[in-house]
Amino acid sequence: MSDTPTNLPPRFLRTPEAARFLGLSGRTLEKHRYFGTGPAYRRIGGRVVYAVDDLRAWADLGIKYSTSDPGQDDLMPRDGSALARSRR
Repeated sequence: MSDTPTNLPPRFLRTPEAARFLGLSGRTLEKHRYFGTGPAYRRIGGRVVYAVDDLRAWADLGIKYSTSDPGQDDLMPRDGSALARSRR
C-alpha cells in the first residue's frame, strides 16, 4: 500500500484555471500580474502557477459588507511593479 494519496486536490492552478476560479478572464489575470495588482504567483518549470490559497486571499481583499464600507476600492500596484514605476 502506497503512502501517497491518489486524489489530491490541485494546489496550483495555471492562469486559465486560476482565472476561472476567480471569475475573471485569463487576460485580466495576466494584466493584474503584469501591473503587480494580482494575486501572488510562482514560476515552476517555467510556467506561471497560482496557489489556491493565494487566490482566495487576494479575492478576500475585496470583501465588503456594505457599499458604505471604508477601505480601498481598487487594488493598487505593489511597490516596484511596472505600473508603480510608471506612475513616478
